Amino acid sequence: MQFAERLNNVETSAIRELFKLLGKPGIISFAGGFPDSALFDVAGIRAASEAALSHEPGAALQYGATEGYQPLREQLATFMAAKGVSGVAATDLVVTTGSQQALDLLGKTMISPGDKVIVEGPTFLATIQCFRLYGAEVISAPIDDQGVDTDALEKLIAEHQPKMVYLIPTFGNPSGATLSLERRKKVLALAVKYQTLVVEDDPYGDLYFDAPPPPSLLALSAQVPGSRDWLAHCGSLSKVLSPGLRIGWLVAPEALRDRAVMCKQFSDANTSTFAQATAAQYLQAGNMPATLAKVRAVYAERAQAMGDALRKELGDAASFVAPQGGLFLWVRLTGARGQLQDANVLAKRAIDKGVAFVPGPPFFAQNPDVSSFRLSFATADVARIQDGMARLGQALRG
Repeated sequence: MQFAERLNNVETSAIRELFKLLGKPGIISFAGGFPDSALFDVAGIRAASEAALSHEPGAALQYGATEGYQPLREQLATFMAAKGVSGVAATDLVVTTGSQQALDLLGKTMISPGDKVIVEGPTFLATIQCFRLYGAEVISAPIDDQGVDTDALEKLIAEHQPKMVYLIPTFGNPSGATLSLERRKKVLALAVKYQTLVVEDDPYGDLYFDAPPPPSLLALSAQVPGSRDWLAHCGSLSKVLSPGLRIGWLVAPEALRDRAVMCKQFSDANTSTFAQATAAQYLQAGNMPATLAKVRAVYAERAQAMGDALRKELGDAASFVAPQGGLFLWVRLTGARGQLQDANVLAKRAIDKGVAFVPGPPFFAQNPDVSSFRLSFATADVARIQDGMARLGQALRG
């Protein structure tokens, strides 16, 4: 068969390929980016689904508007307003099949072959693959513990004149970094100055441990005149409620939103109305604050345990910045005292010791850092985390 030439620009997900190696009995995996299924509010979701069937069974089980189920759009607008987002009405957002569909719609509507897109280095692997599928040249902007380096970002924007800048400002995947308030405002100012679309992907912002993070770019856009005209915001319930519901949303300028809806019509007609109705009932019932409080406490404990165990088992052979939320810990091998500094080699040794993680290079669109790797603390309890870090230490020592 002769396949589309655009498939030459992408390869199978390195993470998905890694999962094929995880069938070994007793292996402890820190590779996935999943929330812990044991924390799902099954009773609350069951009640919400029953309410959806009782309240409007015809609407919940029928085709729906491509833009989304109106009661859910209203609940999501309220949900965002509670986090400081002003001026976003239900009609301003499109419900998507997970936030990943929102990214795909942005790729379809914005990217022509040869266009340039700037992302963080490192960033969400699927975004790199998605944008390359549509023919983009993907360029990396450097980050530190405060998120993307905005001075470097401005130089890259001025040089490359990209179609889009894609950022995960809050508890990034894989970096765990959070963009500072000052840098957030500068990003919005850059969007206006260079008239460049900034895409804010925010699936983790509600998963903070102690203090809330700075307001989202969408919330701050009210303070930077003209910035909302150059801002798209992707949200998701996957990490905070259930990935299986596949509920995400896109807030974007009207012209972009209209074209995204058109492309979604060609793709899936509409996101599952039953899932949307269930999510709407869940939010309306007021269950989300208690659910978030529970998962925040659990993930905070696990993140602390992983950081403590990593310091104990790897010492100065590894460096990291403790995340303040999200699901990930981003580690770099320092090579201290002549120890291993290649995360790909360590990953193979780790599998033999019964522990798995994702090496860092696939998360970079350019100039991959072979010393880096991602650990997820979300799905393992404290005892398994401590055991897994001990195995990782053994793997490092050979």
